[in-house]
Amino acid sequence: MNYDHAYHAGNFADVVKHALIVRIVEYLKRKDKPFRVIDTHAGGGLYDLSSERAQKTGEWRTGVGRLVEAQLSDAARDLLAPYLACVEAFNPGPGVKFYPGSPVIVRELLRGRDRLTAIELHPEAAFALRTRFAGDFATRVIELDGWLALGAQVPPKEKRGLVLVDPPFEIDNEFERIVDGLHRAHHRWPGGIYAFWYPIKDFDKLGSFRGALASAGIPRILDVSLTIRAPLHYPRLDGTGMILVNPPFVIEEELRVLLPALRDVLAEDKGATWSVNWLAGEGDPG
Repeated sequence: MNYDHAYHAGNFADVVKHALIVRIVEYLKRKDKPFRVIDTHAGGGLYDLSSERAQKTGEWRTGVGRLVEAQLSDAARDLLAPYLACVEAFNPGPGVKFYPGSPVIVRELLRGRDRLTAIELHPEAAFALRTRFAGDFATRVIELDGWLALGAQVPPKEKRGLVLVDPPFEIDNEFERIVDGLHRAHHRWPGGIYAFWYPIKDFDKLGSFRGALASAGIPRILDVSLTIRAPLHYPRLDGTGMILVNPPFVIEEELRVLLPALRDVLAEDKGATWSVNWLAGEGDPG
């Protein structure tokens, strides 16, 4: 397990992923009832963009660095406002020096009655999370393989909430693990909202992955993607995607505002695209 998100924190994939997660959390907050967010691959929580690792790649400059300086439509800026406020909370001065990961962003948004379970296998990252959330009664940090959480941690006692699965894609069978993990978790908690991140890199594997989800026998699966450039003849990270299961009813309309705006900000060439596609609709057995 060699993945270190410090090299990639705040890049275009983080921007899209976290903007989308924030919209789901904001939707959950519309009701008074408490909810829980389970983050299965939580990472270290907060990333120093001036560190040697972040500076080595500089990926944040073409991600969150662009977004905070971008001219956006009023509609897009309104949807991004809670996310941008989270980023600004850790950057009181000019520019972006620190980038909050998903558990920190989620925790910033939760109300007093809501809860966060942050799961991380890497000992150093898990220690960073425990240190950051020490004494926080609303947050539980577990050092565990996040894939196991899809069986052990669902359903939460609140019976409302979001499961975020953001694997590092270090090994070849991560797509298969998503499909298997969704089957296990959905069997235990069919009413939960699930968000699975994936990279747009190997288009053959991606096609098989989408086909497996479409035939999984699970309804209400939405595939969201954004690419920053046209693909070449060899695999590289050209885009970012999210599989949403049981997405909020407003999310599709919001995405049709957000994704074009984010594409325009994050694009590397004219081949940049975005899409929102239902792999399985309401009551569709696949």
